[in-house]
Amino acid sequence: MGIEEQYDDSARERVVAEPPKRVDAPVRFAFERDRARVVHAAASRRLAAKTQVVGPQTDDFVRNRLTHSLEVAQVARDLARALGTHPDITETAALAHDLGHPPFGHNGERVLAELSADCGGFEGNAQTLRLLTRLESKTFDADGRSVGLNLTRAVLDACTKYPWGRAEATGPHGVHADGTPRVVVKFGVYDDDRPVFDWLRVGVDGPDPRRRCLEAQVMDLADDVAYSVHDVEDGIVAGRLDLTRLDRDALWETVRSWYLPGTDDDALDSALEGLRAVGSWPRSSYDGSRRSLAAIKNLTSDLIGRFCGDVQQATFAAADGGPLVRHRADLVVPTETEVEIGVLKGIAALYVMQADDRVSLMARQRELVAELVEVVWERGRDALDPVFTEDWDTAVDDAARRRVVIDQVASLTDASAVTRHAALAS
Repeated sequence: MGIEEQYDDSARERVVAEPPKRVDAPVRFAFERDRARVVHAAASRRLAAKTQVVGPQTDDFVRNRLTHSLEVAQVARDLARALGTHPDITETAALAHDLGHPPFGHNGERVLAELSADCGGFEGNAQTLRLLTRLESKTFDADGRSVGLNLTRAVLDACTKYPWGRAEATGPHGVHADGTPRVVVKFGVYDDDRPVFDWLRVGVDGPDPRRRCLEAQVMDLADDVAYSVHDVEDGIVAGRLDLTRLDRDALWETVRSWYLPGTDDDALDSALEGLRAVGSWPRSSYDGSRRSLAAIKNLTSDLIGRFCGDVQQATFAAADGGPLVRHRADLVVPTETEVEIGVLKGIAALYVMQADDRVSLMARQRELVAELVEVVWERGRDALDPVFTEDWDTAVDDAARRRVVIDQVASLTDASAVTRHAALAS
């Protein structure tokens, strides 16, 4: 059975049925069309000016949310192909996974969550679903309501990293990949987006209604792998860390407090030795030369291959012989792989994310986002982009209008948030 035949008509269904394309147009499968829609979405372009770890204007080498998403998509597609799941579904989910990030990433998310507590809260993954199914402009239903990009059920399900609402979320713990503490509960749908969420989750059987589809699990692992490796790469090139000179005690304290609580020294030592045994692990300090850059790229490639290869083998070993698609299988990540990824995250956290200059900058960013929300709220309709004014006009109460303000501010990039703040708060 080919890969397309492993997905039924329900997986290809859209909220609004679409007629076939003209007969002389190039033939594209439904999931290929979904990928193109995400690539061409306005929210995708905005990722180029949104923070990953270091702000996108600080250096022309460091990653922003767009370059990170492209790298996650490449890892996800390759792993999906190796597992036999649909590469277009998984790649589209990876391309979309950060669309809901507000300006200044998780730092901005924290502020928006606090300021939207009375209108349903804010969470980047829930905002991604809102963008894909409402805020992006592509398709309208028979009643004239936007259904966003009108993606297929399988793709929307793959984009749902946290398939539950705010009321079902557990308390936050640890930190995000960018080093900010987790103070926002993780959930994937706002209450007023529940109808489309219920639609995309049709067919989820079994005892756990919160179970993620396999494609979402692959997307999530690809995200984890990409930022664990690439944040270290960015830190090396920025001159903030040296893999040949690691403070073991400080590193293990960071790994345990941020990512892997309860992991003992022996497990962490073993993980670091495993990483150092990779042939491309540096034996000398980075000096900025072309040869040093090539060495880092080789290390990045080798580590990604190591992690994905181990996961592929473990997943195949646990499979029951059925197709590895949707809700018929789960991804298996070996404990050793989880610890090695955690060690890499800890290296970036210790040497990059705890830097004093970054901590002070993040405090100012939070102030700016909070002030911007309040000034847009005070000025109301006139402070909104035209695309949000109809939402404001049709809002039935202050909670709904507050959500429009949150959608507006969340849509901004780092730079446009600064510019908008300067224009409105002066």
